[in-house]
Amino acid sequence: MSGSGARTDGWKAAHGVLPADTTEDVRTRDARVAVLPVGSFEQHGPYLPLATDTLVACAVARGIAAAYPVHLLPPVTVSCSHEHAAWPGTVSISAVTLHAVVSDIAASLRRSGVDALVVVNGHGGNYVLGNLVQEASARGERMALFPAAEDWETARERAKVATSLLTDMHAGEIETSILLHAHPEFVRPGHESADFIADDRRHLLTLGMSGYSESGVIGRPSLGSADKGRKLLASLAESFAPYLALLAAPE
Repeated sequence: MSGSGARTDGWKAAHGVLPADTTEDVRTRDARVAVLPVGSFEQHGPYLPLATDTLVACAVARGIAAAYPVHLLPPVTVSCSHEHAAWPGTVSISAVTLHAVVSDIAASLRRSGVDALVVVNGHGGNYVLGNLVQEASARGERMALFPAAEDWETARERAKVATSLLTDMHAGEIETSILLHAHPEFVRPGHESADFIADDRRHLLTLGMSGYSESGVIGRPSLGSADKGRKLLASLAESFAPYLALLAAPE
């Protein structure tokens, strides 16, 4: 699945934040699996941009497109960020709207001959995406949600990320590392001294992030590095192989 031909072809699709394919590129590749990055537009503390989750999802999707013959789509950039509403700049849509948008994209792809869709989710608050994939799969449609928690845990271990997935909740070591690698121009000073831990977040859905963090940060961004970001993305690209094999298997 990840031979040199796929990598060369995938680079055309993966160059830049937005796909650079022409319609002829898509016709030639004839991919049966599409990859849709879904991010958010929400606060990430004073040192990471509002578009962090979108940039992370796109970086993961670009790595996938560089390694496998998939159809890379542009990102969904606004999603369910209601828990961050206390901070300026955050914009949200309803879970119903996000469900409808992704469902419509999947239906459009099927009409054009792309049978399967992988949703690359960059925002933990997009809970509805799990329901969407479950519903689609029950109808016999081919859909998957990536990365799973297990994929993130494997990536965390391989990149030697010190912070646990529980502690690394928002604008922490993982997100800071990925942006330091993929988009260092967007990382502002301040992450070196912004660590804040709040592992007990049982009332998050009721109180929102502001009930746990004044800065909007929960995690240890001071430990972030570009090398960790590179290794995180490499591990996630490797973890994608069984997803592609599952969705591309003959019926």
